[in-house]
Amino acid sequence: MTEHPGDTLPAPADPGPTPGALPAPRPEWSPWRAVVGFGVVSLAADMVYEGARSVTGPLLASLGASALLVGLVTGAGEALALLLRLPFGARVDRSGGYWRATISGYALTAVSVPALAVTPFLGTAGLAVGCLLVLAERIGKAVRSPAKSTLLAHAAGPVGLGRGFGVHKALDQIGAFAGPLLVAAVAGLTGALWPALLVLVVPGAAAIGLLLWLRRRTGDPHRLQALGDGVPAPAPPLRQAARELPRAFWTFAASAGLATAGLVTFGVISYHLVTGGMVSTAAVPLVYAAAMAAEAVAALATGWAHDRFGARTLLVLPVLVAAVPALAFSDSFGLVLVGVLVWGAATGLQDSTVKALVAQLVPHGRRATGYGVFAAVQGLAAVAGGALAGGLSARSVPALVAVVGVLQLGALVLLVRTLRAHRA
Repeated sequence: MTEHPGDTLPAPADPGPTPGALPAPRPEWSPWRAVVGFGVVSLAADMVYEGARSVTGPLLASLGASALLVGLVTGAGEALALLLRLPFGARVDRSGGYWRATISGYALTAVSVPALAVTPFLGTAGLAVGCLLVLAERIGKAVRSPAKSTLLAHAAGPVGLGRGFGVHKALDQIGAFAGPLLVAAVAGLTGALWPALLVLVVPGAAAIGLLLWLRRRTGDPHRLQALGDGVPAPAPPLRQAARELPRAFWTFAASAGLATAGLVTFGVISYHLVTGGMVSTAAVPLVYAAAMAAEAVAALATGWAHDRFGARTLLVLPVLVAAVPALAFSDSFGLVLVGVLVWGAATGLQDSTVKALVAQLVPHGRRATGYGVFAAVQGLAAVAGGALAGGLSARSVPALVAVVGVLQLGALVLLVRTLRAHRA
């Protein structure tokens, strides 16, 4: 029988992947699914470390720590979580191992937090081990944050960076709310802290399992860049990479630094609530939960507004920050509660929509470096702002309101300059 060309080369109905090519994401994993997937991972992980952080002080105290040691360890942990993002962000841009850094950071948290459950049984070594585990959890945060934010920005690009980061933050806050409640419930039932810490192994394992599943169904920015543009240029050393970041990024980082320095910490606000006789110590977590709810709502609302109206949505941030001390340090509980909700909204804006603009200002191959530098600026500003708020709030609230107002005026001017450069 004579064969025709069309008979000899039938088109396959489902051609297999080209050897060595990047596997295409499965059709069911749309960009929104990827964003929600990252959000659920953060939800589970937040249950772990926010649950532990709610009892870190009492745990270390039970192991023999003084108030000074508790303050030093927790303060050093927060500094490590922010400042170490600078070298880790630059490193992951050089290596392209975004997923490896993200998984490693989450794994360090998932292991170190439940391990705190064994410290009461280690005798005199328990305090030292407990302090090291608290610091290890914060280092895990520093390892994963720049890489995770880069992966999230990559996934959220098709649906809008503002909405993507907003939805992620809202899911994240559910975990931040549920973790302390879980720890409180287990500790109340058992009468001890170690079972409450041990149970956190469950959400920790869930976070790692979900992350590994998510990796198989989403893209890798480094590999996609290699396929689309050829082999991506290797990222330079940290100092050179920082110098190569756009001028608009540095202007925005300075603006965000001033906003962070002026945003009074909840620790100072809660101190005013308790010493002023407005609420009992046991009721402070309820006020904090209200702030977390406001944070989630603000992240969703400003994320949508960012994608709808542009980055000028961020102009509201200095206004919110400036309003916090005037409200939160008043003598009226109603005004203080409004101040707490405004504080939560400002915090949600800083941790979601701000990151969307960072992703827009920095080249794709330098996003992890940008997030690391940005976090370092915010970390230094937070230390200075905490000292400022703690000192002035006890001496003169009007002086604190005035200083924060001046800082936010500077933040607003720098933000306007950033937006003009961004539009250009």
